[in-house]
Amino acid sequence: MNETILRDKANADSRAGAKSRARTRRIHLELTDDNVAVVTFGSSNKTANVLDEATLDELHLAVSALESLKPDGVLFTSSSDSIFIAGADLKTLANINGERLEHLVVKGQSAFSRIADLPMPTVAAIHGACVGGGFELALACDARVASRDKATRIGLPETMLGILPAWGGSTRLPRLVGVPAALDAILSGKLYRAGHAGKLGFVDAVVPREHLLESGMRILREGAPFRKKPFWKTNRIVSAFVSRVVRRKVLKKSRGNYPALLEAIEVVSRGAAGPVDDSLNREREAVLRLADTPEAKNLMRLFFLQENAKRFRFSESVDEENLPAIERVAVIGAGVMGAGIAQWVASRNIPVLLRDIDRGRVAAGMENIRKLFSAATKRRIFSAHEARSRMDLISPSAEPVSLERSDLVIEAAVEDLAVKETIFADLCERTRPDTILATNTSALPISDLGKAEGVTHPERIIGLHFFNPVSRMKLVEVVVTDFTSPEVVERSLNFVRSIGKLPVVVKDSPGFLVNRILMPYLIEAGRLVDDGYAPEYIDEAMLDFGMPMGPVRLIDEVGLDVAGHVAATMREAFGDRFELPKCLGDYIRDGRLGRKSGHGFYRYDDGRAVKGHPGGNPAEAMSKPELSDHLAGLMAKEARLCLDEGVAKCADDIDFAMILGTGFAPFRGGPLTWSGITKND
Repeated sequence: MNETILRDKANADSRAGAKSRARTRRIHLELTDDNVAVVTFGSSNKTANVLDEATLDELHLAVSALESLKPDGVLFTSSSDSIFIAGADLKTLANINGERLEHLVVKGQSAFSRIADLPMPTVAAIHGACVGGGFELALACDARVASRDKATRIGLPETMLGILPAWGGSTRLPRLVGVPAALDAILSGKLYRAGHAGKLGFVDAVVPREHLLESGMRILREGAPFRKKPFWKTNRIVSAFVSRVVRRKVLKKSRGNYPALLEAIEVVSRGAAGPVDDSLNREREAVLRLADTPEAKNLMRLFFLQENAKRFRFSESVDEENLPAIERVAVIGAGVMGAGIAQWVASRNIPVLLRDIDRGRVAAGMENIRKLFSAATKRRIFSAHEARSRMDLISPSAEPVSLERSDLVIEAAVEDLAVKETIFADLCERTRPDTILATNTSALPISDLGKAEGVTHPERIIGLHFFNPVSRMKLVEVVVTDFTSPEVVERSLNFVRSIGKLPVVVKDSPGFLVNRILMPYLIEAGRLVDDGYAPEYIDEAMLDFGMPMGPVRLIDEVGLDVAGHVAATMREAFGDRFELPKCLGDYIRDGRLGRKSGHGFYRYDDGRAVKGHPGGNPAEAMSKPELSDHLAGLMAKEARLCLDEGVAKCADDIDFAMILGTGFAPFRGGPLTWSGITKND
C-alpha cells in the first residue's frame, strides 16, 4: 500500500477513534503567555506513559491543533515522576500481526513524521524513562534536553524483543549521531544515563531536573547548541563498510540466532542517507517480518515473564502494606558469593554487615567488593563518588557482633550442612525473633536447617539462592520450606525486588530448580568427554544452539569440585542419572578444578581458555545439531519432572528461571517451550 495512502488512512482513523472513544485524556496541550505550546503526556489513571493506539490518536489530534495554532515553539514533556514515555504498548504489540500491526506502525510513523515536519521549533524535555517509542518521538523533535536525575534512561531496546525501532528510530538516530553510534545503541538495546546520552549526542543538553523546562524553553528561544552533522559517519560508503564489519561481529557472537540484529544492521546502515520515507518503509517492512518470527514471540514472552516477576504475590492473604521493610542486612561468609551479595545490596543503598571468622577472608572479601565497584564505575553504572559512598555502607567484621538491628541475615558460608546448622543455631541466639534467616546454598536441603538443634522460629528460615556472578545474574531463587511463613516469603520477595533482582519461588527440594535442571546437562557433557568427544566440539554445538557458554566450559567456570559436590547431593536424592562422569572424578583427584586452578577440561593461560586441544570425536559422533538437541533435551526432561513434582508452580516459572539463571537460549523460550511443553498446570 502506498505510504501516502497509509498516512491518510492513519490520520482518518485517528480522528474517528478520538470521536468514538470516551476516555481519560492522555495528552494535554496548553499555550503559555509567550505563545509556546506545551504538550504533556500523562493521565491520572495510568501508571506509565505508553504509546498505545488511543494515545497515538490523541497525538495526531494534538499535532493537528499545533498546525492550526501555529505557536512559536513546541515543548514535549511528561507529568510522570519517573517516566517520559515508556515506548509502545507491548501487550498490544505482542497480540497483533499482519494488517493490524502495519496499521499501528504507520500510525506511529505518521504521527512522528508530522512532528518532524512542524514549521516551528520543537524540543523534547526528558525526565525519566525515554525508551523505544518515547525516544523515537524525541528524535522527531528538533532538539532534546534531559534531566540529570537517576530515573532518566534513554535508549532503543527493541532488538531485545526480537524486533527493531520502526517509528523512525532506525532512520533518525543514525542521521543524528552517525551509523556506528546508532548501531551500537540499537543492537545492544542499552538504556543510557542522561550524561552518557549527552556525550553520545542523543540529547543536546543535560540539566538538573528543576531546570528542565526552563532549559527547554531557552532552546526554543535561542536554538539548540551547534553540532556538526556527522556526514563522514552517514554517507553510503562509510555506512556500507560499517555494516559489513558489524555484521561479521554480530554473526560471530549471535551465530545468526537473532534475526532482528541482522535486519537492524541493514535498515540502519541504509537509512542514514537517502529519502526519509524510503527508510521508514524499510523499517515497517522489517518489523512486520520480525514480529511474526518465533524468536520475537519468545523474547516478548520473556519480557512479560520478567514484568510478572516484579509484582506477583505468593499469598494474597498477607497484608502487604503493613509488612516491615528490610532496611539492614548482614552477610555471613566473605567468600566470592558473600562478597558479591554484600556489594550488590550495598549498591542499592542498604547498610550491610559482612562477617567472617577469618580476618584474611574478610580482607579478601572487601578487596573483591572494591574491584566490583571499580568495574561498575568503568561501565558508568556509578560515578566514583557514588561507588565510594555505597562501599562505605559495608561494615566488615572478623569478630562476633550484635545482629539485633539486622532485618535479614544471609548465610553464604561453605557448602557443608553441619557448618550451616552451627551457624544458624548461633544466629538464632543473636538476632531478633522476626529477623529473616536466609541461606544462599545452591543444593543443600533448607528444611534440615529448621530442624537443627538450637534453631528457633523456623518459620523465618528461607532460601535466597543468588547466582554467580551476583553483579550480572538477575535471578534469585526464593526457596520455601513447609514451615516458612507466608509473611517471610512476601518480605523476601519484596527485598529481592528492591535490590533490582528478579525472584522465582521454588519448593525446597534437592538442587531446587535451576541446578537440578542444569546438572543432567552438565553430567552428560562429561560423559560425552568420557566417550571420546572433544570438549570444544561439545561446547561449539551448544553455542550454535544459543547458549552463552558451552557445558564443558561452564563446568570449568563453576569449578569441578563445586559441580561434583552438587552432583553428589543430587545423586543421593535422585539416583544414577546424577552419577559423576569418570573424567570429572579423575580431574578432581588430580587437582584440575577448572579455571581457578589453571586447568580443568581446558588449560588456562592468564585466566583464558586455551583452544585447539588435540584429539577428535568418536567414529559415530553425533552432528552438532543432533548433539545440541540431545543435551537440551535432558534439560527439558528434567524440567518436566520439576513441573510434575511442583518444584515450581508453572511452566512459565521454569522457563523464566532457566533463561535468567543459566542463559538458556532466550529466543527459544526456555526448555519447556522449546520442547513443546507449554501447559502451566
